[in-house]
Amino acid sequence: MNQLIKNIVIVGGGTAGWLTAGTIAAKLKKDKKSGFTITLIESPDVPIIGVGEGTWPTMRRTLLNMSIRETDFIKECNVSFKQGAKFAKWVTGNEDDFYYHPLVLPQDFDHTNLAEHWLSRDTDVSFSEAVCTQEYLCEHGLAPKKIATAEYASIANYAYHLDAGAFSQFIQKHCVSTLNVNHVLDHVVKINNKENGDIESVSTKENGDLSGDLFIDCTGFKSLLLGENQQVPFRSCQDVLFVDKALAVHVPYDNESSPIASHTISTAQSAGWIWDIGLSTRRGVGHVYASKYIDVDTAKQQLKDYIRPSFDDVDSLSIREIDIKAGHREIFWKRNCVAVGLSAGFLEPLEASAILLVEISAEMISEQMPANRASMDIVAKRFNKTFLYRWACIIDFLKLHYMLNKRDDNQFWIDHRDPATIPDSLKELLTLWKNKTPWHEDFEYAKEVFPAASYQYVLYGMGFETELSHLGISDKSADRAIKLFKKNAEESKKLVSSMPTNRELLNKIYQYGLQPI
Repeated sequence: MNQLIKNIVIVGGGTAGWLTAGTIAAKLKKDKKSGFTITLIESPDVPIIGVGEGTWPTMRRTLLNMSIRETDFIKECNVSFKQGAKFAKWVTGNEDDFYYHPLVLPQDFDHTNLAEHWLSRDTDVSFSEAVCTQEYLCEHGLAPKKIATAEYASIANYAYHLDAGAFSQFIQKHCVSTLNVNHVLDHVVKINNKENGDIESVSTKENGDLSGDLFIDCTGFKSLLLGENQQVPFRSCQDVLFVDKALAVHVPYDNESSPIASHTISTAQSAGWIWDIGLSTRRGVGHVYASKYIDVDTAKQQLKDYIRPSFDDVDSLSIREIDIKAGHREIFWKRNCVAVGLSAGFLEPLEASAILLVEISAEMISEQMPANRASMDIVAKRFNKTFLYRWACIIDFLKLHYMLNKRDDNQFWIDHRDPATIPDSLKELLTLWKNKTPWHEDFEYAKEVFPAASYQYVLYGMGFETELSHLGISDKSADRAIKLFKKNAEESKKLVSSMPTNRELLNKIYQYGLQPI
């Protein structure tokens, strides 16, 4: 139990494996001089799934901590800027039905809850448009920064859209050449356990047995280490989130000057939704659907109908079929094995939670790296408690998008409103929010995956009704809100007149690069 943790073995590459390797290596390299090794074992013929091409703003910090130039990342990974998500046809299905979940907080969010003031106004201005500038920027296809803005700095908060395959290769090169991660390209043929159940080593086809003190499972849906070897059961949430299939396709732009959307576009269909992500060189488009409610041919036709107005030769495109098994492992860290990425679980691409979970899992492992085997069980207990909560919160938040719909065109949408399919934790929050708007104290952790602002954007974007307090609103508070609404409108107009388009900024970055920090 006093065995020191010196050798970390990551089994599996892809986005999960290499982001985890880079995050841990950068942290150890910064804090420690030597005495540790990080080895990543990657099968030479396992394709990258690449479902999630959207990220969260946390990616900026992740890359910066790894000492990666943002300019290099943008150029080599077909990156574009993402400022949130636009949800179309999720409420009524009508053409004018849309709302935004932006990445900036409402004005003065730390001190002022503008939601209750917006609810008291007689206005046609949407909630996100009234409280932040980002809906304006997205609707005009504008970027979140200028060419003179330093790397990772912003004028409006932003994340990225990226090519998952190119990103994995990019991170791999940086990890090996700069962060001294050992890369073993080989097949794992056996896992060898100690008498106490810990993993002692993994046997590879060409490189023999590779031993370690901590093993990180990034083997994808197979979950070779945690699921198969450590026999941690999978907990399905298919009864809450119904989608189980996805169709993915790459769509070319008409020409090199075609506009690039500054946000993910999520358009509801009869039994699911279509994502539309604009990269610098192409669009990534896909249809997430529930096979219980429509068949694959109907789903493909809906996807083609969506693409055809922007790309005539839709029948020439290669459509990839992907299975989705919504859920996660019952725990994520058992003995000396922890799972990150698809081996821990997957829900669906809605709100880009997959890559985010990889980031924050790797971050917690690196920040709380146990010194020895005795302390590892304590860290594992903390990790499991934290991530069981986070997975539950993400499930609640994704379900919120579905259950607030008012559509009756398919049983898919009707069934999502069935109280039997809504987690009790979400029911409690919605009961609370019938009489008060979401606020910081409604959540358990200071650092939430989706803070109160995110719930406000979705709730009031979808027409959720909160009764105003019977105690009223003070004149001082009302005056403050009026000033903030005015300030937001002025800032929005100023930004629209001064910011470049997404395409214009990316072209300048390719030509000149961004100023390094």
